[in-house]
Amino acid sequence: MTSPGHLNALRAFEASARHQSFSGAAAELHVTPAAVGQLVRGLEESLGVLLFMRHASGRHRLAATEAAVRALPEIRAGFERLNAGLQRLREGAAAGGALTVTVSPAFAAKWLLPRFERFQATCPDTDVRLETHLHPVDFVAQRVDIGVRYGTGAWPGLVADKLMDEEVFPVCSPALLQQGAPPLAQPSDLRRATLIHDLSMEGHAGFPTWDTWLRAAGATGVETARGLHINNSAAVLQAAAEGRGVALARSVMAAGDLAAGRIVRLFPQVRPAPGLAYYVVYRPEGAASPRLRAFRDWLVREAAAAVGTKKSQPATDHRLASDL
Repeated sequence: MTSPGHLNALRAFEASARHQSFSGAAAELHVTPAAVGQLVRGLEESLGVLLFMRHASGRHRLAATEAAVRALPEIRAGFERLNAGLQRLREGAAAGGALTVTVSPAFAAKWLLPRFERFQATCPDTDVRLETHLHPVDFVAQRVDIGVRYGTGAWPGLVADKLMDEEVFPVCSPALLQQGAPPLAQPSDLRRATLIHDLSMEGHAGFPTWDTWLRAAGATGVETARGLHINNSAAVLQAAAEGRGVALARSVMAAGDLAAGRIVRLFPQVRPAPGLAYYVVYRPEGAASPRLRAFRDWLVREAAAAVGTKKSQPATDHRLASDL
């Protein structure tokens, strides 16, 4: 491994070869000619190789030996790479390091991470620090640049650009639907099912629950206090895919599992008006950051593409077990 002392000696050697004198190298490196000569001699002793011979025509002129001439191109290329690396570090420091992004654990697992390779391909020079939190964080205290939040779009001190709406609907595994006897033909039939509850945003105004969905569906006689209660939206979908019951799914989170056939949507004829939505959020003072704008614009493009894909897929009614 090259030590800092060797790096200094190599710089002295390269500069001396370029200027053909210790004095010229000393002026460039802001040291004395004696210091340059000492560094070069130390390098020669360390390597056991003579690096310079004096010109017969001039007392202070240096001529690189054949061994030195052969090595100089690679040494100069190495310094160029070092300088490029240092410049990148300076640019990273000026830009504030990695772009810090905050999202919920479920949004990261179900939506962001499956698409993230496309952002890296678009912006390969932007490093991202992804932080997942179940609850909103303080962007200033946590030094967060940008995030995605689910709610009404009103968060003090933050700009909120709407990313995408979300539907909420019941889902279950295909196997569970096939086993239904009698089948789940209408929402009130959910009285026979184990309901899976999403507690990830429990207590937040407007967050959909089984009570609100059943009310919108006009269903009565369904006991909503019991069932399986989980505080992570991704785990809610996993439980539904494993046949643990019927979950009230969020369309953005459930899109991948629906497309893969791990879960099916029930009662698609029931479509309550969307309440909450996803928003890209960031501090106003960070809006001019090129990295932040690039990430925000990429999120918007991905959301638009996801909505377009969803619209192009025909709706399937899974109300009856005999339909499968």
